[in-house]
Amino acid sequence: MPWEPWASGNLKWESQRPQEPGAWGPSSSRKPIFMRKDTKTSFQWRIRNLPYPKDVYSVSVAQKERCVIVRTTNKKYYKKFSIPDLDRHQLPLEDSALSFAHAHCTLIISYQKPKEVMVAESELQKELKKVKTAHSSDGDCKTQ
Repeated sequence: MPWEPWASGNLKWESQRPQEPGAWGPSSSRKPIFMRKDTKTSFQWRIRNLPYPKDVYSVSVAQKERCVIVRTTNKKYYKKFSIPDLDRHQLPLEDSALSFAHAHCTLIISYQKPKEVMVAESELQKELKKVKTAHSSDGDCKTQ
């Protein structure tokens, strides 16, 4: 009968993984990740790795500080952020334009874009379409 190391219990397993925490990538995979991802009609921010139910979160506008505040009732998360687009156009922050949802450990905060911002963005898009790109066929440069 051939020798089988797993049958005798003498097999020693060696791990190839580092044993110290955080050695594989970021310091914590549970750390919340804050990012901005706008849509055509709203400014949108996503905070990933927030596992609490929706009723734990409070999202509000701080008029004096001109920022949005996200907090949890269990005091586990707190974040303040401004909306530079509104500052640029010198527009006030409105509570009615703010909303939020929670799904798959991600808090999604939306702020409806004011008409002034949407008009400015559409004008910018029109101007960008007028600009000739480096890859347009109307250029004078010929490749050899």
